[in-house]
Amino acid sequence: MKEQLQEQLEKRVRQCVSNERESTHTCMKIKNKKRSLEKRGASIVKAKAIGKIKGEPQIKEDSKYISYMAHFQYLIKQGKTFYIEEEVEERMAEFYKETLVEDKEKLVLYDQKTVDFLEEDSRASYPFQYDRRKAVQYAEKWWNSHNPQFHAFDVDCTNYISQCLHAGGAPMRGFPARGTGWWMRSKNWSYSWSVAHSLRIHLANSTIGLRAKEVERPEELLLGDIICYDFQGDGRFDHTTIVTAKDEQKMPLVNAHTTNSRKRYWDYEDSTAYTENIKYKFFTIYDA
Repeated sequence: MKEQLQEQLEKRVRQCVSNERESTHTCMKIKNKKRSLEKRGASIVKAKAIGKIKGEPQIKEDSKYISYMAHFQYLIKQGKTFYIEEEVEERMAEFYKETLVEDKEKLVLYDQKTVDFLEEDSRASYPFQYDRRKAVQYAEKWWNSHNPQFHAFDVDCTNYISQCLHAGGAPMRGFPARGTGWWMRSKNWSYSWSVAHSLRIHLANSTIGLRAKEVERPEELLLGDIICYDFQGDGRFDHTTIVTAKDEQKMPLVNAHTTNSRKRYWDYEDSTAYTENIKYKFFTIYDA
């Protein structure tokens, strides 16, 4: 069974770098990624995939279900520039009488919580200097794992971003009220620390401590800045990323959790969550 899964991964790797006409067996996610790259004058010149089985197989009658992680690395060429993008998918494979009959990415449920009411605390100020380098260093170190000093969530995107901001010097404030400020302590945390929609509201409205300015265009963002995503365009933001690099056209490349990603192009057009109704918010963090 491992050999069959490896063959599936190798097929996807070959599709990444192939110029052949795509068939009915084409992976739509890779097709969308290649289309997005083409629009930017970029292409995948080399790809690699490593699979790792999670836990024990689930057996139902003659079928066996295997959960596994697939770690993809893409060497991308854009003009004279090369960089590596990485992504980790959680996948489920079904075998019928030891033959692979289905292999698909598990449905990614981004943040479904919505908390609109957030209060400010009464303290006059929380002065700090935002260290963008340290925020990006943290984002690079923990993009595909969890820092054991913090609670980890199944939907971990905003928790990861909050940790990156905190590593850059942003001060926690508001404990113990969950609707106040931005904080995590032990097994408790504010909504703004862990909920994408709430962090978006906090960044837009905070006047002390962690503060941000909304800008109109992604190219205005700096390293360590934040992008919020409303995939359905319904006003509820459900994903958050951090800018960790720029491509040759000075557009943001981002890191994220939930679907763990490193140096992914900011617009998420290759994501299974992407819709034509998607809306973005771009926040640049105040340095002082």
